[in-house]
Amino acid sequence: MTQKQQTPNQAAPETPTIGLPDPVEWSRVMGDIAERSHSVLAAFIERHRDNPLLADPGRTSSIASAFLEMTARLMTDPAKLIQAQVELWGEYLNLWQSAARRWMGEEAAPIVTPNRDDKRFKDAAWNENVLFDYIKQSYLLAARWMQNQVREVEGLDPATARKVDFYTRQFVDAMAPSNFLLTNPEVLRKTLETGGKNLLDGLQNLVEDLEKGNGELKISMTDTEAFEIGRNVATTPGAVVFRNDLIELIQYTPSTETVQKIPLLIVPPWINKYYILDLKPQNSFIKWAVDQGITVFCVSWVNPDNRLSGKTFADYMKEGTLAALDAVLEITGEPKANMIGYCLGGILTASTLAYLAAKRRAPVNSVTYFTTMVDFTEAGELSVFIDEEQLQSLEARMARNGVLEGKEMANSFNMLRANDLIWSFVINNYLLGKDPFPFDLLYWNGDSTRMPAAMHSFYLRKMYQQNLLVEPGGIELDGVKIDLRKVKVPTIIVSAREDHIAPWKSTYIGTQVYGGPVQFLLGGSGHIAGIVNPPAANKYMHWTRPDCPPTPDAWLEGAEQRPGSWWPTWREWLRDKSGPDVPARALGSAKHPVLEAAPGSYVKVRS
Repeated sequence: MTQKQQTPNQAAPETPTIGLPDPVEWSRVMGDIAERSHSVLAAFIERHRDNPLLADPGRTSSIASAFLEMTARLMTDPAKLIQAQVELWGEYLNLWQSAARRWMGEEAAPIVTPNRDDKRFKDAAWNENVLFDYIKQSYLLAARWMQNQVREVEGLDPATARKVDFYTRQFVDAMAPSNFLLTNPEVLRKTLETGGKNLLDGLQNLVEDLEKGNGELKISMTDTEAFEIGRNVATTPGAVVFRNDLIELIQYTPSTETVQKIPLLIVPPWINKYYILDLKPQNSFIKWAVDQGITVFCVSWVNPDNRLSGKTFADYMKEGTLAALDAVLEITGEPKANMIGYCLGGILTASTLAYLAAKRRAPVNSVTYFTTMVDFTEAGELSVFIDEEQLQSLEARMARNGVLEGKEMANSFNMLRANDLIWSFVINNYLLGKDPFPFDLLYWNGDSTRMPAAMHSFYLRKMYQQNLLVEPGGIELDGVKIDLRKVKVPTIIVSAREDHIAPWKSTYIGTQVYGGPVQFLLGGSGHIAGIVNPPAANKYMHWTRPDCPPTPDAWLEGAEQRPGSWWPTWREWLRDKSGPDVPARALGSAKHPVLEAAPGSYVKVRS
């Protein structure tokens, strides 16, 4: 029996078929979509006809200036540009020849392939169907060519070059064929299978997202109804034991009979809710630390409104880190505490320690920084949003309401990973008409917070723009000039190798700044997944080294690579800085009684 023959009981393999929709029904559906789309657009324009916040003139002007300068530089060498165009046409000719061979039934190697982590072209049709493979490769060639041209323009200052590169990538990502109905095979297949119902469902999702954003598009990234703070996220048992205008301080219920003597205070970024460190029990850093026999306290920042618009960076130090630290020491009866500062919370923690050093106070035994920069020479891709034009525009907008709305900063963060955090949801929600999948991390990501105008402007200008934090005496807080070099406490800096928000090589500079013993620990993945990486997940890897040479490259060259999470390695570092075991502590004290159960009230206030 040859391979083509079948046994009598063997059914022929079924070939998947796609049924064409009824043409009358198809026309009706498309007409309905067009009519509703027009209504949505008209309502949006009417609602925002006189809205000064609809566009950001500072950002628009900044982008335009950068591209004008890039164009002027590009045109100074027309021969180079012509050569680049000739090379592009040569690549397209090769692509035509490759596609023609495939259309004739021959094998042909691809001219260009996506990166391994590019999820846009995971559907099999992008490779198996000659037409879609041609569309994919054509796009990839154009995208590569465009980005190479702007990166190779000579004479641009670094800030302008970074801005041009960033916004070119935004354009390239937006123009991907996967983002459009007629050039996405998965969407086309779904449209044919459902007779266009997916597009109607997608339009309904779009309308709902516009309504949730009060007329501005707020893309749903997860099923928000699937989560509730205190029920299935932020569930580690504990209590609020201190509260003021800016913070609630949570003390967590011990899960071991004994704990190490010195408590731990966690200072998360105020730009997000603290429960990134307390999502589900399986990936909660806070629960894991409690289970390690540590008395854990965590700051929960208020979600400020315009009544707090005058709160300064110094207020966040006095009413935030210092107030929390005083409460922790009073409740535990200890003279010192260990601290963790995460991202902006780390910047505030470092500033607080420098302030305490200047005041000759030493209530901190050791400090850990998660993804924290103190030198902003290379501030990562966020720096494209921080130039004088954009800061002035931002400050003008904040002056109207007294705060920066959380959605504005959230949009900027999402742009750093546009394919994952914008376009993938456009495809899923609006083209495929699917509901977003429930995901705790994305629920947290969408739970943004506002920021007081005075405080936000201060740290953007003094730190990101002027880079004064790393300068001795460059920053003054509550009348005290601070110097990070006077911070002598044992320090460990934990960073993530693929972090686009706080690049690890920039965070490494801190090892050369602090005056005490410093270690550096590098995790895998990015700004969030690199930190929220529980040992049980057995994901990524991390690198350690006992000394800190002058450069990050030198450090990595001699670092030891270890499998899995960095959490246990950090725990070993902290162990001899946490004192002997003592009986587990009750929550609160006479001076700081329990106010309410964790996670408290501040974290539940949504923007």
